[in-house]
Amino acid sequence: MAEVLLQRSDRVAVITVHDPERRNALTLDLSDQLVAAVRTCEDDADVHAVVITGAPPAFCAGADLTALGEAREDGLRRIYAGFLAVARCTLPTIAAVGGAAVGAGLNLALACDVRLVNADATFDARFLQLGIHPGGGMTWMLHRLAGPQTATAMTLFGQVLGADAAVSHGLAWARVDGGHDELVAAAVEFARPPAEASRALVRTIKASMRTTAALTDHARAVDTELTPQVASIGTPEFQARLAAMKARISGRE
Repeated sequence: MAEVLLQRSDRVAVITVHDPERRNALTLDLSDQLVAAVRTCEDDADVHAVVITGAPPAFCAGADLTALGEAREDGLRRIYAGFLAVARCTLPTIAAVGGAAVGAGLNLALACDVRLVNADATFDARFLQLGIHPGGGMTWMLHRLAGPQTATAMTLFGQVLGADAAVSHGLAWARVDGGHDELVAAAVEFARPPAEASRALVRTIKASMRTTAALTDHARAVDTELTPQVASIGTPEFQARLAAMKARISGRE
C-alpha cells in the first residue's frame, strides 16, 4: 500500500514515504499525504525535529510518471506541494537518504535542512534525460547547496552523485555506515540537540537563519538576531541552564 508513515519518538518525528515496489515515486495522493504529515508535525508541540526518508530500496524515484505525463500547471504544483511543505517546515528537517533520490525525489532531499546518506544513496537530477525542464525550484536549491559547477554538472551533464561524492560536494553532511535502520537511527540521533531544546527557540533560530541567509549586510544580520536573542535571555529555560552551567564550573574549582 502506498502511504506516508509518521512515527514519533523522543520529540523527533520520522516521516517515511512508503511505496517500495514503485521506489516511493510521488503520486498526487502521496504528495498530499506528505503535506498532511508535515502539518501534523508542526501542530504537535511534542515534535521538535523531523526526519524524512523513503522505504528501501529507494529514497524517492521522483514523480509518478503517469501523474507527471498528464500534469499541467495545477498538477505540477500539487506534485511540488509535498516537498515544498518540507522546504517550508518551521522545524529542523533531516533527510535520511538510503537509496536513489531522483528528480522530484532529489527535490525532496534538497528541501531538508541537512542530508545524511549511506552507501546506497545517489542524487540524480534526470530532468534533461526525461526531456523535461527541471521544476519545483530544483536549480535554485541545487545551486545554493552545491555551487554552480556541481549544479550544472548534475542538471545539464547528467552527473549522478553517490554517497561520498555527495558529501564532498556539499549535498550531504555525512555518510553513515549500515543499512536503512542504522541510517534513520543516526538521523534521529543527529536531531537530539533540537529535540532537547525549547521548541519555540528552535523554531525562532530556524526562522532567523532563513532571514539572514538572504541578507548581504552584516549589520542587518546583527539587528535580525538581536530581538530574539534578548527575548531568549529572559526565558526560564535559559536561566535554568545558566544556573546549571555555573554550578558545574563552581564544582570544578
